[in-house]
Amino acid sequence: MGLTANQLGFTVFAVTAALFWGVAPVLARAGLAGTDPVSGLTIRTLGIAAVLTVYALATGGLTRLAGVGWKPASLLLAEGILASLLGHLAYFYALKLGQAGQVVPIAASYPLFAVLAAALILGEPLTWTRAAGALLVVGGVWLLRS
Repeated sequence: MGLTANQLGFTVFAVTAALFWGVAPVLARAGLAGTDPVSGLTIRTLGIAAVLTVYALATGGLTRLAGVGWKPASLLLAEGILASLLGHLAYFYALKLGQAGQVVPIAASYPLFAVLAAALILGEPLTWTRAAGALLVVGGVWLLRS
């Protein structure tokens, strides 16, 4: 049985994200050797904001931003504060103090929390396969922790 276009699309994007997220900690750890985590996160965030601003200006994205409703904007802002600010700040402190090969597997245990939060907040089904997958992630973290 072959993949549908949608399955192929999200798989390609997910693998691409995994590749980028696999290389990024190495760059962050190397960069954090020369600065503190708050300054590092500030540099990272300002760089991203600059790139996204140029992209939005070049593609008419500012018009699309104006059309986003308050509820989706509030939820995305909350996600940004949790993930991009607080999560990355904790992650940068962890990278500053530990080795990337030790920090990343622990930080990458977030699927366990995502599965639980999706079930509790979004009402997504918590199937045996999802629960087993989340537990396997935790087992993998345990194996990679040293």
